[in-house]
Amino acid sequence: MRFSVDAHAIGRHLTGNEVYIRSLLRAFASQDKRNTFIAYVSVGRAQAAAWIPSRFETRRIAANPFLRLGFDLPRKLWQDRPNLVHVQYTAPLNCPVPVVVSVHDVSFLNHPEYFPPVRAWQLRQTVSRTVRAATRVLTGSEFSRDSIVRAYGLSKDRVVVVPNAAGPGFRPIRTEDAIGKVFSRWGISGPFILSVGDLQPRKNHIGLISAYEQLVRTHPRIRHHLVMVGKDTWFGGRVRARAGESAFSDRIHFPGFVSDEDLLQFYNACELFVFPSFYEGFGLPILEAMACGRAVTCSNTSAMPEVADGAAILFDPHSVDEMTATMAGLLLDGELRGHMERLGRQRAAQFTWQRTARKTLEVYYEVAGASTHARQATAVASLSAR
Repeated sequence: MRFSVDAHAIGRHLTGNEVYIRSLLRAFASQDKRNTFIAYVSVGRAQAAAWIPSRFETRRIAANPFLRLGFDLPRKLWQDRPNLVHVQYTAPLNCPVPVVVSVHDVSFLNHPEYFPPVRAWQLRQTVSRTVRAATRVLTGSEFSRDSIVRAYGLSKDRVVVVPNAAGPGFRPIRTEDAIGKVFSRWGISGPFILSVGDLQPRKNHIGLISAYEQLVRTHPRIRHHLVMVGKDTWFGGRVRARAGESAFSDRIHFPGFVSDEDLLQFYNACELFVFPSFYEGFGLPILEAMACGRAVTCSNTSAMPEVADGAAILFDPHSVDEMTATMAGLLLDGELRGHMERLGRQRAAQFTWQRTARKTLEVYYEVAGASTHARQATAVASLSAR
C-alpha cells in the first residue's frame, strides 16, 4: 500500500503541527517497513532529509496554502495515486483519494477571539469541509474528540483518539550543564520559571506576567526570573509591551522560537514549568517538561487535566491568585516539588510516539483496506457492465 502525508509544516517553524508530523514520520519508519510512504514537503531536499526517513519518498509542494491546497497537492495526488492522504486540519480541493485528517483542537470555533478574524473565518470554512469529507478524524484527547463530535455532528466512531507524546530527546540531563548553556547563549542567570508556547492570546502570557509580579512581591525571597519560550506572532507585541511595563521587566525574558536541543536545555535548567493556557486540545509542553523531570503546574481547563492526570498542580487560568499560589507552593516546598517531578516522569513515560504511530497506522490500514475494496468493486462492476 501507498500512504501519503502532507508534511508541509516540516522545517517551517510551525511549532506543534511541525513537531506532530515529523515525530509521526520518524516513528512510522520503525513501525512499518513494508508499505510505501510519500511525504509532501515545502522545503528543499537537504532540509527535508534532516527530518524525513531516508526510505520515504518526498515530493516538493508550494509553501503558499492557496497554491498547495488548490493546485500542487491535488496534482501530486493524482500522479501518485496513494491509498490515502493524511493532512492536518485542511485537505486539498478536489482530493482524489480518501482523507485522514488530524484536528488537534477546535479553538477557532469555541474561542474565535484567540485568532485574527480572517484566520478564524478561514479555519471555520476549510476545517468544516475537510472534517465532513474525511474518512477518519484523528485527535489527541477525549476532550477534543467530544468537541469535534459536537461541533460537526459526527458519529463518535469516525473520530479516533490518538494521544501525542514527548519526543525521546526530551529527557533529564545534568542540570548544571543546562544552566550553563542557557546562560552562555541567552544571558539568563539565576533560577527561573519556564513557560513554552507561541505568543498568542490563548496561551495567557499576560496573565502569567501578572501572576509572576504578584509572586515576587508577595515572596521577596523568590528571586526567580520568568522565561517564556515561543515564536512571535501577531499578538506578540502586546505580550512584550505588558512585560515592559512590569517593575520586574529586567527579569522577564523572551528567547523566541528555539530548536528542540535548545528547548531541552531550557526544560532542564528551569526550576518550575508553568503552562497557563486558556485552551488546549492536548498540551504537549506539559509532557515534554515532565519527561525532563520538571515539576509542572498548569491550567485546569480543556484537555490539560486529562493529559496531566494528577501529575501536575492545576489552577484556574483566569485567576491570578490561584496561579500565584501554585507557583509559590512548588517553589517554596522542595519536598512537594520533588514529589511532582517523580509523578511527572511516570506520567510522561506512559506516552510514546511509537504508540502514537501504531494507532495511526491502524487507522491507515483500515481506511486503505476499505478504499482498495471499493476500487476493486468498482472495477468489477465496470467489467460486468461491458
